[in-house]
Amino acid sequence: MMTVLNRTAIGYLWCAAFLACVVLANYSISHWGTLAFPGGPHTVTILGLTAPSGVLFVGLSFTFRDLAQLRLGRLPILGAIVLGAGLSAVIASPELALASGLAFAAGESFDFVCYTPLAERGHWWSALVASNTVGSAVDTTIFLWVAFGSLAFWSGQFWLKTLMVIPAVIVLLPFRRAGKLDFSTPEV
Repeated sequence: MMTVLNRTAIGYLWCAAFLACVVLANYSISHWGTLAFPGGPHTVTILGLTAPSGVLFVGLSFTFRDLAQLRLGRLPILGAIVLGAGLSAVIASPELALASGLAFAAGESFDFVCYTPLAERGHWWSALVASNTVGSAVDTTIFLWVAFGSLAFWSGQFWLKTLMVIPAVIVLLPFRRAGKLDFSTPEV
């Protein structure tokens, strides 16, 4: 049985991983990949899908956000979103940071409605799939519209974000099966 202290410490590790993904996503959009058009995002093409390069980190961030939310609740995640947007304003641009912050906050709201009830009933896999699908759709729409005034990369961004959940699950699955990770909600 995991102690409350360990659960909280692990929650903050998940939260830090989420925050790192937010910052890396915004940095990569400004620096990594092919410049789509002057003033536009840097993009990557994977499996024939093109999206702003931040998609590689955003897809991973959803899983870290879900795990942190179970340990710490919603407030620390919202704090990480604000902190991530602030750091992103420094390393990317204020406009990108605003779009990112709004998209993550909206995605977190939908995630809370979707992920938490399923996870609390012990349905971690279905909670992860459902919340990441809904989160990807909401986050993609808001981010692309606010950041670039266009949904031109919507399909690529949605599908690549959704696919990026797979590496997170592949890494976490052996630990879960070995009983090294507890995905249950903390008892209050």
